[in-house]
Amino acid sequence: MGEGMRGRVAVVTGVSRRIGIGFAIARRLLDEGARVLVHSWAPHDAEQPWGADPTGTAGVLAELGGEGERLRHVAADFADPEAPAAVIDEAVRAFGHVDVLVANHARSSVQDLTQVTAAELDLCWAVNARASVLLTQAFAAQHDDDRPGGRVILFTSGQHLAPMARELPYAISKGAIHQMTLSLADALADRGITVNTVNPGPVDTGWADPELTRRVGRALPAGRWGTPEDVARLVCWLASDEAAWITGQVINSEGGFRRWVM
Repeated sequence: MGEGMRGRVAVVTGVSRRIGIGFAIARRLLDEGARVLVHSWAPHDAEQPWGADPTGTAGVLAELGGEGERLRHVAADFADPEAPAAVIDEAVRAFGHVDVLVANHARSSVQDLTQVTAAELDLCWAVNARASVLLTQAFAAQHDDDRPGGRVILFTSGQHLAPMARELPYAISKGAIHQMTLSLADALADRGITVNTVNPGPVDTGWADPELTRRVGRALPAGRWGTPEDVARLVCWLASDEAAWITGQVINSEGGFRRWVM
């Protein structure tokens, strides 16, 4: 790969599993020459059906090259409203500044209308939506506008393209990220900072059971799910100088996903 991100510093949240999207993004940014602070919160994965990475945080960091001059790590629970600013502050302490924020983290939640609780709605809002706003706020507060390449990249899901009735807390909180994108972009446009959101579509990160894998695969023209590397290529392009003219967009990168086929 090239070194188009040399001299830039990125924060990537949600880097807790080697087969995850956050890991692929961090690895590509490192390959492109960036210095990267990765964030994780392994207890969330541990309580999910797919579980935490079997090698633990140490194994994830080792596969990224190990902590050192170009890679740092911080664990933080974004249910805590002070955690987003603390993550950005840690990156500034480590590297002096932050040029790129990739808010890839997410709390997954499977609750339909008969099951949904106020507590789960609040937690998904806090982790997925509120933390994305507060990370952007903290990023903007430390950003030196004389530096080129100010980028914020958020993540939504496909809730704006088709219903997600079995995952209401998750879908609603991700919908908030979709809706905040244009307003955050406008708030930062005069400072030369772009804000865009990615909907990566179905990505194989080990969470789907065999039946869902088969059904979704049937609706993807390429005959396969997306890979974390597919997402990483788009994110790293949005973080690059080549994407400087794009802001306020929600980009659907789904490989032609035909939901009506499922």
